[in-house]
Amino acid sequence: MTSDTEKNKVKNAMQPEDSLELKALYKAFENESLMPLWTQIDDLMPIHPKPKAVPHVWKWSKLLPLAEQAGKLIPVGRGGERRAIGLANPGLDGKAYISPTLWAAIQYLGPRETAPEHRHSQNAFRFVVEGEGVWTVVNGDPVRMSRGDLLLTPGWSFHGHHNDTDEPMAWIDGLDIPFTQQMDVGFFEFGSERVTDYATPDYSRSERLWGHAGLRPLSQLQNMPASPLGAYRWEHTDRALTEQLLLEDEGQPATTAQGHAAIRYVNPTTGEDVMPTIRCEFHRLRVGTETIQRQDVGSTVFQVFDGRGAVVLNGITHKLEKGDMFVAPSWLPWYLQADTQLDLFRFSDAPIMERLKFMRSKLEE
Repeated sequence: MTSDTEKNKVKNAMQPEDSLELKALYKAFENESLMPLWTQIDDLMPIHPKPKAVPHVWKWSKLLPLAEQAGKLIPVGRGGERRAIGLANPGLDGKAYISPTLWAAIQYLGPRETAPEHRHSQNAFRFVVEGEGVWTVVNGDPVRMSRGDLLLTPGWSFHGHHNDTDEPMAWIDGLDIPFTQQMDVGFFEFGSERVTDYATPDYSRSERLWGHAGLRPLSQLQNMPASPLGAYRWEHTDRALTEQLLLEDEGQPATTAQGHAAIRYVNPTTGEDVMPTIRCEFHRLRVGTETIQRQDVGSTVFQVFDGRGAVVLNGITHKLEKGDMFVAPSWLPWYLQADTQLDLFRFSDAPIMERLKFMRSKLEE
């Protein structure tokens, strides 16, 4: 079936009845690498966002076995650097992008393995849906990775990972690779062949300095573009969500909507997003809760941390369970349904859209 865009292209394209002079003009444009606006305005200035990215769900029950198989076949070391498998949006021409601005992957580290250190301009995070035993070393600071933790690697920070156990571990990575690639701002540098510190502390130095709610060290008064806190621990996230719902039970205005608790991870030096290009949140829905349908400019990605439910993407219902991931492209309508208590980690490109004044949302009750 011919799309509206294709019809408009045909309507606006040079037709056989064009004069010889007009045909010659178009040919001259082509020879000089020029394209007239009147033949492409429908693509350049649509009435509303028409993303090439499509809504899609990746099942953890399929992702994890494939990562385990890769663990048996693909070594970790200099060259490939990471055993990370990108989630490729079916609408983006085979690129390993989950959206035009965001990259997501499942990363797998085998027993006693080390992923060597490097650094890059791109901002990155890790989120752990299950497992433990890996430390990510960020600028020489070993940070424990455990279930429910959000771990940050701001741009241009040296980082590597090491597994200190006899069991493998998998987690998800999120980065702004597509955005930085499109903008041509990427740099990369190799670091140590191993990691600079094989210590396995329960709490990193960044947590010991910054991980105290509402308290800022006077030795660190300069604001930073990305959060200096390397780990946002599950125990604090879980408690914050639990207390919101308890306050709701007491009749207090603590939740974003009835039965829907949510938090945003923030940079303790500014109160803004943890990184300049990526927003991270966590959402908890009570049993039977259904969120309102929304549309937002920009891309959003979810991973189910626990529970069962569904997401309705552009009118199509997709069942969800632990570990499943999905993407909602720009301006695509979506909402959530909880069959059990449903916990979800969310990340998006909202900081980019807000800073550039492109953000727009539409909510339907």
